[in-house]
This record gives sequence, structure tokens and C-alpha cells, in this order.
Amino acid sequence: MEKLAPLYHEHIKILQNRAREILARTQLDALLIHSGVSLRVFLDDSHYPFKANAYFKAWVPVTKVPNCWLWIDGINKPKLWFYSPVDYWHSVDSLPNSYWTEDVELIHLAKADDIDAQLSGLSKQNVAYIGEQTERANSLGILEKNINPKAVLNYLSYHRSYKTDYELACMREAQKTAVNGHQAAYDAFLSGISEFEINMFYLMATGHRDTDVPYDNIIALNENASVLHYTKLRQTVPSEIRSFLIDAGAEYNGYAADITRTYSAKSNNDFASLIKDLNEEQQAIIGTIKTGVRYTEYHINMHHRIAKLLKKHDIIHGVSEESMVEKGLTTPFFPHGLGHLLGLQVHDTAGFMQDDNGVHLAAPEMHPYLRCTRILEPKMVLTIEPGLYFIETLLAPWRESEYRQHFDWKKIDMLKPYGGIRIEDNIVIHAGKIENMTRDLQLP
Repeated sequence: MEKLAPLYHEHIKILQNRAREILARTQLDALLIHSGVSLRVFLDDSHYPFKANAYFKAWVPVTKVPNCWLWIDGINKPKLWFYSPVDYWHSVDSLPNSYWTEDVELIHLAKADDIDAQLSGLSKQNVAYIGEQTERANSLGILEKNINPKAVLNYLSYHRSYKTDYELACMREAQKTAVNGHQAAYDAFLSGISEFEINMFYLMATGHRDTDVPYDNIIALNENASVLHYTKLRQTVPSEIRSFLIDAGAEYNGYAADITRTYSAKSNNDFASLIKDLNEEQQAIIGTIKTGVRYTEYHINMHHRIAKLLKKHDIIHGVSEESMVEKGLTTPFFPHGLGHLLGLQVHDTAGFMQDDNGVHLAAPEMHPYLRCTRILEPKMVLTIEPGLYFIETLLAPWRESEYRQHFDWKKIDMLKPYGGIRIEDNIVIHAGKIENMTRDLQLP
């Protein structure tokens, strides 16, 4: 693992520079960023799993502790009020002492409400609150106009797209953890067990609990792979196992990995051949990616590659690849975007933002589920995840369309029990090259 202390030191410098710029631009004195609170289940004495505010964990790797606060003025060391109560009912995090603590001013917060007294001596007239507890912000004396001000959020969100070297180091560590899980899950799939059991092997290999993973793992056998966000985890084993799709990630210091692979139970059938060809197209399109190009162009290019596969495998015939894309014939097979920004959130913020003032460019009308329209620049991290699925709800309208004779419905119905294919890598855009963090770890 790369030495994190010097990387974090430079990371804080960069964040401080960003803070100074947006504070000056908005004529504010400081940012007050809240980690969040632990939310209680309605009419119950238990709580939902806690997830820290992404704008908070951008500054400090404190991902599991509610009621923490950061005071950022861009000049002085960030102040971190760290919540560590006396509590014999729960395990409590003690005041941290780690590679990052030299770069922040740590203040012990014994009770959640002690923050009122801690902030009482600080002027809050020109302070912006960043967090979800708006009523709490009001009670602390933050002006309504300064609660999650749009100009501040736009700026912070936009610049989060450019990862520091510290953030890239954390994301590479998350990749290592996720790849361990994927390898364990593949071995478990080969042993012929249920989705639920495969997921357990994944979690054991990553050292994550199901509340630690950055999103609910997608562990899909057979036709369940046609549900894009399938998370049921059936506990019974199908009478025949045909295919396996796993979309599962990991976290390191709050930064996410997001990897997908698809496997055929048999290596010599049409579905296995489709996986092989889609994998080759996914690698080929990554090989074309470079800075200065809008991500939308790669998404549309992927539709042309899907058209080539549909024609090669006789799923669609009698129409040119160009016409397939122009008329939307590829969309029921590839209904989502090519990928998205990745970082502190799995679908990281600002995928549509064209500048730090919040100017947006939406996805093209024919591709409404594309999550990124940015021009690619160095230090961006994205997923590349083409898919090819057999989803009846999307195919049904085409069975009655003017183009129905171009679809080989017999072959489509033969492939439907396999569900579909998605292959996803996580890449870093560098000046002059692309780093594939996933393939660099030898995950096929």
C-alpha cells in the first residue's frame, strides 16, 4: 500500500485551496460539515445502518461515527469535533491517532449536544452548513440561506470529480478488496451453491459486513441477471445453474470500488461466446478512451459495438449496424449507461455538471439512463460497464413493432433464461494513458 500520510497531507492542501476559493466566491467565512446522525427506525429502539455524509468523509476517513463536525475556513487546520461518548451499551470509537490526525485539530465531543457550547464562541453569521440535518443547523444559528447553499454544493461536487493522489491510493485499495471478493464468489459459484451463500463467501473474502459494502451486492443466477439491480439473494439453488452475474464492490476510507463480472456455467455455448465477445468490446472501447472527449461519445460508440455483437450472433439480422443504433434496436439489449463517475459515492456526484457553477448537460434523449456527460479530464475515475440483456419487458414492444422481423425471437427466447451480461471495470483518466485499476489486479 502507498504511504498514506504524505498523500493525505497533500490532499488536505488541495481541499483547503478549494475551500478558500469557494468561501471567497460566496463571501462566506467557513464551512460547517456534519457527518450525520444515526437514524432511528420508526417506533423502534434500533437504528438504520449509519452512512457518513460524503462531503464530510472527503476531508477525514471517519465513515462510521455520527455526530461529528468539521469547521473549515481554508486557512487554519480543519477542526474536527469527534463524537466519542461514555457508553456501556455500545462499542465506542476512541479519539483517533492515525496517519491523518496531524493535519486536523481534534476535539473530543463527549455528548452530541455539546457541539452547541463548542460553537458558541464562533460567529456563524457567514457560515455554510453542509449536511442533512437542517433543523439542527437552524438551532445552531446557521442562517436559512446558508444551509446547503447551492453555489457551495455545486463547487464542491464538481471538484470532487478530480481525485487527489490520496484518493486514488484509497480507491486502489478498495479495488484489491473487491477483487478478492469477486474471486471468492466465482469459486463459490463453481461449487453450485445459492445466491445467498455466494454473497456470504464474498463478504468473508472482503472482510466486509453487508452494511459495509458501498451498495447492495447484486448476486444473480440465471434469469435473475436480467434484473439490473437484483438484490434478493435467493437461498435455494436453481435446479439448473446456467449463468452468474455479480456486481459487487468494497470501500476503503470511504472510497468505493464497483466491479461486475458475468460467467456461463458451460464454457462452450452461445451465452459463453457472447460473454467473451462483450468482454473484448469492453476492453477495446477502454483502449480508445482519452482526455478531451465527451463521455457521451463513448456511450454511443458502445451501442455500435453492441449492434455488431447482435449481428454477429444472429440476434438481429437484415438491418445495418448503423440503422440498429439510429432506430434504437440496441436499446432493449443495452438499456443503461456505459458507466458513471466513481469515488466517495458509487454513482459519484457531478456526472452532468459542465462547470463548478452547476451548469448541466443532460443525457441524450434516446439514452436517458446515461449517468455522465462530462468531457474526460485527468484524475477522473469512471466505471466502464457495457451490458447485453434479455429483458422481456423491454423486448415486448419490439415483438409488435415494424422491425419485429429483424429479431431472431427463437434465439432470444433461448437466451432469456441466462438473464444477461454486464462487465464492469474501474478506470482512472491520466494525461496520455488510461489506468484500469480492475484489470491491473488480474481479474479476468
